[in-house]
Amino acid sequence: MSERAQSLVRVVQANDGSVTYLVDFGPESLPPVRTADLAHAWEAARQAASGAEWGLPRAFRFLQEDGTTLDLALSDEDACCWAAAVDQTTGMQTTYGLSLCLRLLALVDLLARAPWTGAHCRIARAGATLDPVLVRTAATAPLTNGADFDESLFRLKVGRRAAARTASGAPA
Repeated sequence: MSERAQSLVRVVQANDGSVTYLVDFGPESLPPVRTADLAHAWEAARQAASGAEWGLPRAFRFLQEDGTTLDLALSDEDACCWAAAVDQTTGMQTTYGLSLCLRLLALVDLLARAPWTGAHCRIARAGATLDPVLVRTAATAPLTNGADFDESLFRLKVGRRAAARTASGAPA
C-alpha cells in the first residue's frame, strides 16, 4: 500500500460531537481500496441503517493543488449513518479509510441517480445485492475533485469488466 494510502488524516471533533477531516490533497488523489473492504463497508452501512444507528454530522476539508480548499459536509441522516459505520469498522483517520467512506457514498449516489446501474443491483426485502463488477469498479475508479465518480468513465469501466467476465465464461 502506498505511503499516501496509509497517511493519517487530521481529525477535529467539535463540542457538539461533529467531526471534520482535514486532508492535505484533493479527493481525486485518494487511493483505491480493496474490493472486499468496500463490500464489507456496504454491508456494515446497510446493517447500521436497518438498525437506525444514525451518526453525527461530518465535514471534509481538502486542500486543492491550487491552494484553495474544498469543503464537503455530510448532514443527510443516511450519509451520516453510513460514514459512522465505516468509521466504526475501518476507521477514517487514514486516507485509506476516508477513501473507503467516500467511495461508498459516491457509489450510493450513483445508484440513486443513474438508471443504468439498476442492471447491476438486485433489490430484495433483505437489502440490495450489488454485482461484483460494480463493487470492483467503485473500489478502483478514480474519484473526481468533488468526491464522486465520473459517471461516463465509471459506466465504461463497468461495461469493460462485465464484457471481460462474459468472455472468460465467469458466471454473470
